[in-house]
Amino acid sequence: MAQRANPAFAGGIVAVSVVALAYAVTLGSLQQHTYVHVMAGLLWTGTDLFMGAILGPVIGGLTDEQSAAVFERLTPKTSFFLPSMALVTIAGGITLAQRLGVFPHAEPWLALFTAANLIPVLLLLGRRLNAWRDRRWQVVFAVATIGSLAWVATTVGDFQMTTPAIVVALVIVTLLSVQGFGFLMPGEIRMYFEMTSEDPDPGVISAIGKQNAMLGGVQGLFQLVLIADMVYLRYGGF
Repeated sequence: MAQRANPAFAGGIVAVSVVALAYAVTLGSLQQHTYVHVMAGLLWTGTDLFMGAILGPVIGGLTDEQSAAVFERLTPKTSFFLPSMALVTIAGGITLAQRLGVFPHAEPWLALFTAANLIPVLLLLGRRLNAWRDRRWQVVFAVATIGSLAWVATTVGDFQMTTPAIVVALVIVTLLSVQGFGFLMPGEIRMYFEMTSEDPDPGVISAIGKQNAMLGGVQGLFQLVLIADMVYLRYGGF
């Protein structure tokens, strides 16, 4: 996948994202932390809206062969770009909320958030990639499930209500994560397998690509709601 995306692009986008997030969380000023979170969110949201509102309708008017050719060039890049932006946005946002003091009683909520993300995402990955019988998937799923539920069990006694806007944000981010990592990412992996098969089927590539473009638009709409929630959290209203 990285070879098709251009190794420099794939490695660069992941490295820059990780370094930016690590710096913002550990050494960056509040303003720098905010910038990293907001900029990653803008790139994530903008790309999803572009996929759904512009690319989707354009691709819909092409033949399977034409749309497959587009996705063969586009998918390897979005497979690295979008998860990287999502990671920086989500992790940067959670740590920023804690830093600003608007996320009280965070640990029990983060434990629930982790379990609500990891378990459905891994189940969907296993189902959509036909990996439920794969020992590697079973090990990862078992470790993630036991670990996340153990964290929930050890923190549930301290559970208290947090800021309502934070609750809304966690719910929306969970929906985005499950949709993104449980549906979009497996679709991109399936497209890659089809692209690299001995006899690629343009119809399969086109169908998955169109579905992902539509889901990207849905992601973008959820992200617009999330942005409104963040504005409300920051300023107490509109």
